[in-house]
Formats: sequence, C-alpha cells, structure tokens
Amino acid sequence: MTAKLTVRILHKAFQMSIKRLYLVMLLLLIGCQQAKVSQNEAFGNAQDEAVLPVIAAAEETELEKELKIYKSTLLEGKNEQIRIDAATVMLFSENPLARKILLDVLKQTENTTARIAVCKALSQTRMGAEPVKNKEDFIQPLLDILATDDWSTAKLAAEATLIFEYEQISGPIERLIRDPSVALKTRLNAIYALELHPDMRVAITLISLLDNPEPQVVSATERALASMGIQAGKDAKSRKQAIDKLNREGPEGFYQNWVTRQQEQLREMKIELNLLQGLYLSALGKWYDSISDDATKGQFLAEYLQSPKLVVRLWALERVYQWRVAPGKPKLPPELGPILINLVSDENREVRLKTARLLSLTGELNSAQHLLAQLDVEQDDEVKMEMFVALGYAFVPNPTSRIPVEIRKQSLEWAVKYLAEQDTEKAQKGAEIMKKLLEQNELTPAEVDRYLVLLVERYQKAEVEGDLRGELLSTMAGLCAPQSAHNAQSKKRFKQLFEESLNDKTNFVREAAVDGLIYIDKTQALERLKRDFINDPSPTIRKKLTDLAGEVGGEVDLVWLSEKIGANAESEPTWQAMLKIFRRSEADVLSDWIDQIASQDSNVELSDEQQISFLEIAEQKATGENKSKMLKNVRQRLAKLYIKNSQFERAADYLGMMYESAQDNEEKTAILSDLLNIYLRWPRIELAAKLVDNCLLEKDLEPNSVFIGSIDDYLSNPPTGADPNEIIKALLDEIKPTEDRPQWEKHKKDWNNRIDKANNPVKTEENGN
Repeated sequence: MTAKLTVRILHKAFQMSIKRLYLVMLLLLIGCQQAKVSQNEAFGNAQDEAVLPVIAAAEETELEKELKIYKSTLLEGKNEQIRIDAATVMLFSENPLARKILLDVLKQTENTTARIAVCKALSQTRMGAEPVKNKEDFIQPLLDILATDDWSTAKLAAEATLIFEYEQISGPIERLIRDPSVALKTRLNAIYALELHPDMRVAITLISLLDNPEPQVVSATERALASMGIQAGKDAKSRKQAIDKLNREGPEGFYQNWVTRQQEQLREMKIELNLLQGLYLSALGKWYDSISDDATKGQFLAEYLQSPKLVVRLWALERVYQWRVAPGKPKLPPELGPILINLVSDENREVRLKTARLLSLTGELNSAQHLLAQLDVEQDDEVKMEMFVALGYAFVPNPTSRIPVEIRKQSLEWAVKYLAEQDTEKAQKGAEIMKKLLEQNELTPAEVDRYLVLLVERYQKAEVEGDLRGELLSTMAGLCAPQSAHNAQSKKRFKQLFEESLNDKTNFVREAAVDGLIYIDKTQALERLKRDFINDPSPTIRKKLTDLAGEVGGEVDLVWLSEKIGANAESEPTWQAMLKIFRRSEADVLSDWIDQIASQDSNVELSDEQQISFLEIAEQKATGENKSKMLKNVRQRLAKLYIKNSQFERAADYLGMMYESAQDNEEKTAILSDLLNIYLRWPRIELAAKLVDNCLLEKDLEPNSVFIGSIDDYLSNPPTGADPNEIIKALLDEIKPTEDRPQWEKHKKDWNNRIDKANNPVKTEENGN
C-alpha cells in the first residue's frame, strides 16, 4: 500500500513538473519564433460567367453542410484533438458563419470543452505559417473568459492572447487590471495574461501597478515581476530607478535578459523533472519487485506498457526484457503479446527500437505480419534493421500458430533486399534471416534454389570483404546442417564453393568452409582436412579438425594427435579426442599405446590423471576381450599411479585384485608389502594390524621380511604431516600374535625403544649415563 501511495504522489508531482516545463518552453517559442505571413490567392476567373451563379450556389450548399459537421464536431466531439482540428479548420474558413460559430463558442459558458478547443486552436496558430485573418475579432471574447471561475480555461484564454501584438491588447488588459469595479479574480487573471508577453513595456506597466490599493493585485504584480527577474523596490524612488534601468537597456537588452532567464528556468525545471522522474520510476520498480505472483506481474506490466508517458513505456519494456532474458528464459504472460506487437508501430523511435529487440528474443509471438507492415513505413534505419531481425525470429516453429506461406515469402523478399545491400552489416543480416526462413520446410525446391543461388552470387561479389564472405559462407554451412529442412539441396549447391574456399587467406572464410564440409560428410572432411590443415594458422580450424578426429577418426589418427599434446592450450582437447578413439578401438590398439602413454620414457606429455583415464579404458577393453596379460600390466600401472596420487582406497582395491590373480608366493608377498605400506600411509591401522596378524599366523617374521622393511621404511620416510611414532605405536599395540613369535617380539622391542627415544630424548640420555 505504501509503495502504491508513493507512486501516485510521485506521478502527480511528475505531471505538474511537465506542465511547468511546457509553459516555459511555450514562452521561449513565443519569444524566439516570428510568424510568417502569407495570404491565400484568390480563385481565377476562368469560369464561364453564365454558370458562375449555379456553381456558387452549389458550393455554398456544400460549404454549409461541411460547416455543420465542423460545428457538431467542435461541440460534441469525444476526442479533444478532433475538437481542436474542427476549430482550426473554421479559423481559416472564408465563410463568415464559421467565424461567428467560434465567437459564439467563446462567449458561452455551458460547453467548456468546446471553449477550450477554440483557445488551443488559436494558440497553435502561432506555430503555423498562415496567419489568422481579422484575429482582432477574438480579443474581447478572450478577455471576457478571464472573468471565469475556472482557472484552467482562463489560463488557456490568457495564453491565446499571445497571437496578438502587445499594442493590440495592452490597453484592454490594463483597463481590466486598474478598474476597481472588476472582480478581483478577473484582475489577477489579466495580470497573468499581461505577464506572458515578452515586452519591456509589460515590465514598466507592472511596476506602475505596485501602487495599486488592492494588496492581492500588488502581490500578483510582484510575483510577475520576479518571474522576469526584476526587483522594483518598495518605494517610488526605487521603482523609478527600475524603470530608468529598463529604458537604458532598451527593448533588445530586455529581450536578451528575458530569454536568458527563461533558458535558466528551463534548465532548472529539466533537472527537477529528471529527479521526479527518477523517483517515480524507482517507486514503480519497488512496487513491481514487491509482487511475487507472475500473473499479477504480467497484468502490472500490461498496464504500464500502454502508458501515455514515454518514460513509463520504456521502463515497462525494460522490465519485460529482463523477464525474457532471466535464467531459464521463461515465457511471457499471454496478455503482453498483443501489447508488444502494437508497440511495433509506436510513435516514439526508442519504443519501437526496444520492442523490436525484445521481439527478437520472443519467437512465440505471432508478430510477422505486424513487423512486415511496419517495415514498409519505417523511416529510421536502425529501427528498421532491428525489426527486420525480429522478423526472422517471428518464424520460430510455434504449435499454437501457423504463419501463412505468403508472409514467409514476403519476409524472404526483405531478406533479399538486405542481402543485396553494399553495407556489410545489412548484407550479413539479410543472409542470417534468409537462413532462418529457409531452415523450415515451407517452400518448393525451385523456390529454395533461387535463394541459394542469391547467397552464392552475393558471396562472389564480396571479394574484398573477408568478414562478410565468412558470414555468408557460415550461413551456407548452416543450411547444410541436419536441422535445416533443405540440407540435401544446400549440400549439392554449396559443396564446390566450400572446397574452393579452403584456399582463402582469411581465417573466418576457411573456418566456415570447414564447417560446411563437415556438415556434408564428416569422414570425407576428416580425410581431406588432415592432409593440409593439421597445423593451420587458425586455432579454430585446428580445434575443429581435432574434434572431428575424436568423432569419426580411427587408429591412424592417434599418431598425429599425440604429436599435438604438450604444454599448450590444444593439449587437453587433443587428449579428449584420443580418448574417444581409444573407446572405439580394440584392446590390442590400446595395448600398443600403453608404453607410449603410461611410461616414464614416453614422448607424450600426460598428467597422472590423463594416464589414469587411459588405463581405465584399457582395463575395460582387456577385461571385455579376456586379455589377462594386458590386464595385469594395466592394473599394476594403475595401482602405482593411485599410490603416487594418494588415492589409497583405489590403490588397495587394485592390489587386492592383483593378489587374487597372483601366480606365486613371492608375487603375493610383494603385493602384501605394498598393501601394508598403503595402510600405514592412508592411515588404516586396523587393516595394517590385521594384515600383519595374518602373516604371523603362518610364521615368524625374519629380519629380511618385506613387512619389517615396510615398517622401517615408514618410520624413516613418513608422509608429510603424519606422526610416524604415533602410527607405529598404535600398530604395535593392535597386533597380538596367537603364537610365540620371538623374531617379531625382538623387532617390536627395537621399534618401541626407537619410539621412546624419539619421544623422551632427555630421559633416554640420563639412563645411558
């Protein structure tokens, strides 16, 4: 509720500021513009004298009919502009009855709307080239309106007096002001009318009114003088000095000062207007943001998109744009569609431009026909371009509406016009929209071929424009893509052009040619491209070739791909392409590459993670094809890499699998030693203790036992951050042999002494002494 109230208050202040700004601008125009006088030429005397009376009678009858229509419109028209237009026609009519109707309307008090229309029509003649004949007829009726109780009507009448020269109205207005028998409100309105005229004599007259016995007249006069920047003082002497100063400056000096003050006031009011406008829009935004329901938000935006105020329409359009580009690209509320489509023909350029850009993001609206109609009449080049772009997006497949084929053909003709433009951007947009329209299956092959030929011809004309040729060729490549309805026809038409363009010096052109050949046949494209483009200057082409090899390449492509792996930006994409080929290959192919990839002497610079990804694929292949020797080799390498990278759980799993498949005790013992080393570094004390316990069940541990070596090695080279003494102490406490194992007990005693010495070095030294 608070947000709504704030918006209403700001809206009212905003409206008042606009009115004040309009008045100042009106005064400036009054001061700066001089009316141009022209007269209507009389009809020639070419008519035959015999038929003139008949023609005159017919014309008089017709004029009377028209006059009745204009009078009815003035008195009863529902729209103010229509009423003003009717009054304007009668102002310039040669028929005396027209003038009488207007004077009668000004004199009556019952129909205020008609009275206002005549006042506005009179004021607007200041801006026209043709003057009003015998305009003196309106002086007294306008001055009589100053006596009305309705300030808004009196104000318009005062402004209408600006059509007269100062000499014409100064006397009557001054008499109104000085006559004590005239109502006070009328006298104050007359002061306002006098103040509007930018004339030095107005200032002198106002100064002379400061001795008026009526306090309110004096107060209104002081305000009028202040608006002119004149301080007349409180006594006769200071007032005389003010008048003398005006006379010294003369009319020209007064006028220059007056214009300067009006311009300064205009600047101040613009600042105030911008401030109020900002506050109003900010409050409007807070009100909008407080709405959580999408349906209510849609209704809110629908109302403000139709606002008569430009800044409000632009604000609402920006909010609709933000809605459309939000994550997930939610659909717009249905009630916004017709409003947005109507805004395509809005009177304001910025509104049309923003609407066109918005429609480019909103393909679900059936806007094609409206955009076509506006394109025919749009004069602004930038707006026209955006509308053309939006037209291309209007044909996005929509199950709820089907656009007639004729509309599509008209749109394609616009694309042809833009394609033929010399301007690079326009030609590129023409090609882009042509592609969008041709991607859908609505045309015959003959019709499609015409547009394909036009694309080729425009490409051949753009000999110097490398970027444009690249854009055009990219458009042709897109028409060969699987989603294009006419890709088969496009492939036949463009294949030779793609082949020829591979030799172009412009990277963008070659890149587009590569795309086209890939769309036509991936396998053939790979064979053609890897002959000459493995080390192409364009990184884009090199990546396209690498990705293509990953998609359709075979064993032979692994060699040149491996040569591209190293410390560069292409290394990872190349490796991913090799992995794709490995996944399609048989186990023997991977077996041949194990030493090249997963050995210390390998020329292929791979990280541990990359080697692991390769070996995991190799393991799957070896398992699936029952390659036991290869499987053993792969798992050994994987276990070492996992240990190296502290992935102890995975390493333990692989050592367990290796233990299960081990052929002799020596191999098994070595695996158990590695397991003990892993458990200690993990650390998993309970698993390490269980492992040693199991070994002690079979026999005592000799001094050269691999298990004794693993424990000694851990104490000597513990992992960073670990306390080896604490780990081994916990291990020894956990191991409880069920049989007499003297060798184990001896090693245990040595380790405990070593641990005690490390934990209590001073006490150990004293015992030694």
